[in-house]
Amino acid sequence: MTAVPRRIALIGLGEVGRTLATDLHRTGGIELCAWDRLFPVAGSEPQRTARELTFLRAAHSMADAVLESSLVICAVTAGECHAAAAEAAPVLARGAFYVDLNSVSPRTRVQAAHTVEAAAGCYVEAAVMSPIAPKRIASPIWLGGPRAAAFLPVAHSLGFAGAAVYSAAIGGASAAKMCRSVLVKGMEALLAESLLTARRHGVEEAVLASLEDLLPGTQWRKLARYMISRSLQHGRRRAEEMREAALTVAEAGLEPWMSRGSVERQQWAAGHAEALSEQALTGMLDRILARTPAAAPGRTSVTAVVAEARR
Repeated sequence: MTAVPRRIALIGLGEVGRTLATDLHRTGGIELCAWDRLFPVAGSEPQRTARELTFLRAAHSMADAVLESSLVICAVTAGECHAAAAEAAPVLARGAFYVDLNSVSPRTRVQAAHTVEAAAGCYVEAAVMSPIAPKRIASPIWLGGPRAAAFLPVAHSLGFAGAAVYSAAIGGASAAKMCRSVLVKGMEALLAESLLTARRHGVEEAVLASLEDLLPGTQWRKLARYMISRSLQHGRRRAEEMREAALTVAEAGLEPWMSRGSVERQQWAAGHAEALSEQALTGMLDRILARTPAAAPGRTSVTAVVAEARR
């Protein structure tokens, strides 16, 4: 019978961290602690979350969280993946599992793995292959690396019902995740750009209706509202993820034109989070457009785009 870890450290207390903390607590008999670099920032979301989750001990530092934990689950933003591993590695208990849930390129994942393994930790690549909200801890998670098979029964005992070993090599699961992100996060960016433009030109209804032939049965209005809202809520995090997606594309020898564009659109969307208060798609689009002045005739950016198109 697989022993359930008694002390688990969560690094990062954002959407994923909060979900996992709540579900792991239900397992019972587990001491949970967490560290987030935003804990010291007054009024930050991770600080508020830590106060709300009374069953969770908020650590004073990375070392305070990781020391003596037999399992460390890292769910920070993509840009912090290697830095988090480097900070945690020196204080990892020998043989402790370090499960890296971050959405990063294969190369970034390999760097993090080397850092953890050099400190006698057991690195496990983990790629979450769906939004976390619907199935929560039971979401499909592909595990990778030489430690993945050993961790799998531990994962199942903790409630990670959707966990499966993808590969004994580091990087494959991450490559699959990043290629998925090129499409999913890119689609979010494309829907935002298309429908905001259509709304300003007064043709959004025609555009939505025309999409019915693309994927029959898809409720495009509902899908568009959901996908654009994800960018508004998590745009900064998604922009970091798409930078890693661009690296993944480049590592394959291709120019990441679409991924680089998605980085910019996702980052831009994060500045319009107030539009989340609008329940209707048109209201959300109008709220965003209210802060986005239409281009004046001869505006430099428009002139440049027209010139490029005529080449």
